[in-house]
Amino acid sequence: MNAPFTHACRVYWEDTDAGGVVYHAQYLAFMERARTEWLRAQGYGQELLRAEYDLVFVVREMRLDFRKPARLDDALKVSVAVRECRHASAVLDQVVECDGRPLVEAQVRIAALGAGDFKPKPIPPALSALFRSALVADVPR
Repeated sequence: MNAPFTHACRVYWEDTDAGGVVYHAQYLAFMERARTEWLRAQGYGQELLRAEYDLVFVVREMRLDFRKPARLDDALKVSVAVRECRHASAVLDQVVECDGRPLVEAQVRIAALGAGDFKPKPIPPALSALFRSALVADVPR
């Protein structure tokens, strides 16, 4: 079984709300950065995808489970694991955790679109093979 990719980040003032915890929408930014860094670590940076493949990935669907709040200065780990890969989309499992405790769990469907026309586009074979090689049976939660 493949291990999920993890990306480290820290909570800053700009990430928090008036209650002193991470504002709920900020978790989406943490997850987006982790997905971007995962692709970059595999050799597929965003600019390469646009320039070489005329491709962008967009979030098509997202399910979130907010379990516990993160607070100012917390060191977070955001994981990315491939759950499913289809012709023009993939489902990723993501977990934001602090000190080994899951704070937010998400299932994210990303869709491949043409960078110029934003119409659905097949995931290129090399990238599809990468996604399929990274499939996990179950992500620890």
